[in-house]
Amino acid sequence: MNRKTLKNTIEYNGIGLHKGEIIKMKLIPSESGKIVFKMLNMPEGKNEIELDYQNTFDLTRGTNLKNEHGAMVFTIEHFLSALYVAGITDLTIELTGNELPICDGSAIKFLDLFNEAGIVDLNEEVNEIVVKEPVYLSKGDKHLIALPYNGYKLTYAIRFEHTFLKSQLAEFEITEENYRKEIAPARTFGFDYEVEYLKQNNLALGGSLDNAIVIKKDGVLNPDGLRFEDEFVRHKMLDIIGDLKILNRPIRAHIIAIKAGHLIDVEFARILDKI
Repeated sequence: MNRKTLKNTIEYNGIGLHKGEIIKMKLIPSESGKIVFKMLNMPEGKNEIELDYQNTFDLTRGTNLKNEHGAMVFTIEHFLSALYVAGITDLTIELTGNELPICDGSAIKFLDLFNEAGIVDLNEEVNEIVVKEPVYLSKGDKHLIALPYNGYKLTYAIRFEHTFLKSQLAEFEITEENYRKEIAPARTFGFDYEVEYLKQNNLALGGSLDNAIVIKKDGVLNPDGLRFEDEFVRHKMLDIIGDLKILNRPIRAHIIAIKAGHLIDVEFARILDKI
């Protein structure tokens, strides 16, 4: 696969999930070979954060980056997921706050923005990650496996001890067509009993039923229901595609994830980077 960037600059304004502030985002074409976040709330020269797993921190509730000067950007995984499938490797993202817009809690808006701006080929190949023998990582009951495969396939299993959301399993070839139809529309989710805790800790201040699924004892609070019966596991697939984009390289493997999450995803990316 060749490096790609956007054809034109494009802007989008939207609410940030955790602080609840309106974020102005500008996507600027680049030929740097990097994905760079430029934080306009920090002084020039200290405000750029490169997409690199060495810059990740606090992966409990999302994928976040920081630099040595204290610039930070939070909750980038949905955006990265769309970047991966669009094949974009070179881009500068200007942000007025330290989050990306949450949009509707999925990745579909980002795909639409990329298509609206146009995508151009930079005529230089990217070094693929090709898994030639099984790779494993386990942390308690969380497991990740990468198997040799001529393409990119993802199998994901989740399990929760909850009256409504228990176990779900999904498997897809990760192609642009499959992603747009089957994965990109899947929204982030949380449980109703978490909402008060998050608000008390100044988190999810921008969260609403417009940008997240809230799960109650016997269903969901969202009046329009679910987009897919197994939307929860599909969103987890969306997340891991974004988390592994931290390497900014295409992946050739069959990845199997069992109850994974941002922390183990990024640790697994470190392993894949050494292949």
